[in-house]
Amino acid sequence: MGDLTTERSSPTGTAPVLVASNRGPVSFSAADDGTLTLRRGGGGLVSGLSAIDDPSAVWVCAALGEADRRAARQAPDGRLDLAGHDVGGQAVRMLDIDPETFARAYNGVANSTLWFVHHLLYATPTAPAFDAGFRTEWQAYRAYNTAFAEALAAEAAPGAAVLVQDYHLSLVPGLLRTLRPDLRIGHFSHTPWAPPEYFRLLPDDVAEAVLTGILGADRAGFLTRRWALAFAECCADQLGATVDRDALTVTLPPAGGAATGRTTRLGVHALGADADFLRERSHRPDVDERLATLREAVGGRRTVVRVDRTELSKNIVRGFQAYRHLLRTRPDWRDKVVHIAFAYPSRTDLAEYRAYTAEVRRLAEEINAEFATPAWQPLIVHLDDDFPRSLAAYRMADVALVNPIRDGMNLVAKEVPVVSDQGCALVLSREAGAHAELADDAVTVNPYDVIATAEALHTALTMPAGERAERTKRLAAAATALPPQQWFLDQLNALG
Repeated sequence: MGDLTTERSSPTGTAPVLVASNRGPVSFSAADDGTLTLRRGGGGLVSGLSAIDDPSAVWVCAALGEADRRAARQAPDGRLDLAGHDVGGQAVRMLDIDPETFARAYNGVANSTLWFVHHLLYATPTAPAFDAGFRTEWQAYRAYNTAFAEALAAEAAPGAAVLVQDYHLSLVPGLLRTLRPDLRIGHFSHTPWAPPEYFRLLPDDVAEAVLTGILGADRAGFLTRRWALAFAECCADQLGATVDRDALTVTLPPAGGAATGRTTRLGVHALGADADFLRERSHRPDVDERLATLREAVGGRRTVVRVDRTELSKNIVRGFQAYRHLLRTRPDWRDKVVHIAFAYPSRTDLAEYRAYTAEVRRLAEEINAEFATPAWQPLIVHLDDDFPRSLAAYRMADVALVNPIRDGMNLVAKEVPVVSDQGCALVLSREAGAHAELADDAVTVNPYDVIATAEALHTALTMPAGERAERTKRLAAAATALPPQQWFLDQLNALG
């Protein structure tokens, strides 16, 4: 799987609408006897695509494990729906990409480079160092993106709309434009976008390839205006592009004798919470059972809740440090509050993430050792994934702590107000994309300031119940303004 052919493909596919993402709507596991079992996924993308009732629409995704690869190999051209799999009425093409190529593209470039750049995570005295090993990973990333572009070109009907998702596939729009100039192409970034001075950490040719890749789209979407403008400024800085900040357009310099360069429109679509699903799901028996267990553990005390992945950008460690500072400097809160922290493992194949998870665990043990009494455990931590338990915590939270270093959106900040039983004060980082919509009714914090975050927790814990309830209503309204299905349809319609 090498570089993309420069020859344009003839439009032979039948799909009028296509979605491309690294993770698809289904996954497979293998039993001991080799039998494959399919599991349908959830999340905003899956919910969004359900808004399309055209059976000819196709979702193109990667096989993420050996069971997925087996299923893809057994299906005609990787089309799971044509192999008899129950994919919920969706047409799904799963790409059997060489495992080594996939690992280098996904871990080496997408998650260890582009994610780190957009979330400003590098310890720059020592990292990054773009050496020969990185160049091997970059070639794998190009090959991985090429596989998607070729599959989309093969599946798309003439003039089809293609919605490409996220930083894993930043080269796809440009590659696909070469193959199928007839297509209407959109790209959506679910992450923040780095400012120009940080984006310059990337090798110049890599930075140019990422930007021009996305500019191959007719329209590039972002979660907030802040991230859209950061992308535009990177295009101006790296490519000499012309940026219209009011119209949100980026125009490349003319090439090949053209009078003007190509223009890509930018769009802002602030993905919201799925209120109907959350409210129904949060009152099922399994959630009620976990809620009773949590209430017994808390014992009538106030609660500070956080739910995250053990992701470097989520800032769990500083959140724990702020809680410890609150208990040290405001002893009246001792035995009066419990911090419930649920964090499910993320990217455990990367050393930095394993080390971060270990630090989260160590600091939690240290706080409990310092403050716990026979009748009070100040910090309850679970480092595993239990969605019903997370919903139970949402329902009982007096305070939700969402303090990421940097986040494209952060749906937890939007979900808690929707699910809350009695009203919840939201302590929210100004570096979360959700802050653009929720700032008026949240308690805003600088995620790096441990002392100020501790004071914000005190402010939130002492907020009068009536004010907390009113703020929660307004937060929930803002959080659900653009539910997943409408979010998806807005992008599709904008390509019209």
